[in-house]
Amino acid sequence: MKYNILSRGDDNSNMLANKIKSSLQEFDLIFDESEPEIVISVGGDGTLLEAFHKYTHRLQETSFVGVHTGHLGFYADWKPDEVEKLVIHIAKTPFKIVEYPLLEVMIRHHDDQTERYLALNECSVKSMEGSLVMDIEIKGELFETFRGDGLCLSTPSGSTAYNKALGGAILHPSLLSFQLAEMASINNRVYRTVGSPLVLPQHHTCMLKPKSDVDFQVTVDHLNLVQKQVKSIQCRVAEEKIRFSRFRPFPFWKRVKESFVAE
Repeated sequence: MKYNILSRGDDNSNMLANKIKSSLQEFDLIFDESEPEIVISVGGDGTLLEAFHKYTHRLQETSFVGVHTGHLGFYADWKPDEVEKLVIHIAKTPFKIVEYPLLEVMIRHHDDQTERYLALNECSVKSMEGSLVMDIEIKGELFETFRGDGLCLSTPSGSTAYNKALGGAILHPSLLSFQLAEMASINNRVYRTVGSPLVLPQHHTCMLKPKSDVDFQVTVDHLNLVQKQVKSIQCRVAEEKIRFSRFRPFPFWKRVKESFVAE
């Protein structure tokens, strides 16, 4: 089996990554940065996000597993004192592949150029000048005209991140859907929004169309993009999925409780 290891870069993460690498080499696994079958991230959820974006071109061939060296995460769920067990699992145990949906983001410009991105957590849109004013179309029909600080479109996996801070619902990561949450919408006689997060199923498309020609800050996971001459931003459930290597059960709701409820 071919593998790669990505570290957050701090001393503790680097030391743990080197330990995992040397242990896997003892089992005759092949270190391969270009075409790994499994990618091990050592750090936190942010490190696994970076690993995902590094291999978006290999999502059908590459699966991911995370070791956390900080707070327990939703992606990095193996503890440092469990790495020996993880190494044996990778080397000796047939593992289960679990697939979760991603968000496809298509940014179209007035010059007909189109940029395509995949988000594991979310895509957020804000105006670089004043309030964000956009028409929101769902399945090709105008739903509302939004005015406020911004919009966040999240995957089920990312529903516990920025989306939750905006009052969005927590969705189980296996649901083929995405969510639209508002950032401080302005509601008056001119602008009126539904005021609640929307959960859209796999076959629905959400289109954002600017009402004025301004620059936008579009964030895809950890990537910050300044977009000019934007004609529309289209979001939907992507055809691609992220693949996680599961060597043991992943109790999602227990993880939610540990992260937000239990002391």
